[in-house]
Amino acid sequence: MSASVVRRGLELLSDDIKGAGSSQKKKQSSKKASLMAHISTNRQGVRKQIRHLQTHGKTVKSKATVKDKHIKNALEEYRKKQKKSQLSSNLKYFLGTQYKTEEICTRKIQQQNSGRLSHHRPDKSVSKAQEESIFTEEEFQKFQEEYFSKH
Repeated sequence: MSASVVRRGLELLSDDIKGAGSSQKKKQSSKKASLMAHISTNRQGVRKQIRHLQTHGKTVKSKATVKDKHIKNALEEYRKKQKKSQLSSNLKYFLGTQYKTEEICTRKIQQQNSGRLSHHRPDKSVSKAQEESIFTEEEFQKFQEEYFSKH
């Protein structure tokens, strides 16, 4: 096509385009005027408020995709978060080992772990030595006879 034919076609269509464009501009200006009535008098954040008011009536598509999302089962999530008891596996391990510790070592460990506070520790058994008197039984009898006989 020649340039003159293209220009002529554009001139014919320009009337239609100008008419439609002016009506859209009028609609947009009236929309903006109604939006400006809802915006606060602060000069800060005007664009953000306009954007918020324009999208308020429309349903906005969420940008998050479902591509890599997995549906979560509440029971599975609960079971994952629960602590598992390792007692049985620990018992199998310690009972299955061939190595046995000496009694002295185990007592030391138990004593260290018995508690840090004084009331957590067990009472030590105090062995009281039998008191032996300086006097013999015969001397006691002599003393009794002398003391009671003089009165």
